Amino acid sequence: MTRAGILSDTHMMGPDVHFQNLVQHCFGDCDTIIHAGDLTDISLLSAFGDKTVYAVHGNMCNSSTYSTLPERLSFQLDGFSIGLTHGAGLGLDIESALWDLFPEAHCMIYGHTHRPACHRVADRLIINPGSFQATGRYGAAGTYAILEVSDGLQAAIHEVPKLP
Repeated sequence: MTRAGILSDTHMMGPDVHFQNLVQHCFGDCDTIIHAGDLTDISLLSAFGDKTVYAVHGNMCNSSTYSTLPERLSFQLDGFSIGLTHGAGLGLDIESALWDLFPEAHCMIYGHTHRPACHRVADRLIINPGSFQATGRYGAAGTYAILEVSDGLQAAIHEVPKLP
């Protein structure tokens, strides 16, 4: 079984010690990391070490990150097709726009809204991990998702823990 950690909207200029501790806690047992954009600076990806990383840029990324990472990406995880985009510029109904971007995908992942979502439409799994930073209303905790790939695709949203 493959475990993929999914996050978005980190909005950081680099991986500080606190972020690195959160990465180890939340994604230590993951083989793969999927970042759905707005990491801000590509140096943030160094926090994931030797894990396989799939990432796209978002609307808040600096120019270097914007030019290095794609706007959208399709890739395979254990035989399942994954579509990844940040979601900025796709209009008010991002999830409907995903169908046109990734017509063959088994799983479609996006960010941008800072609102976590994890559900199926027909035979497709749709995931928005929310914002990894605690940027929700009224001090809501940050969120992320874990995708498990075996005979099928299963995912769940988790709250980012408060570490000392």
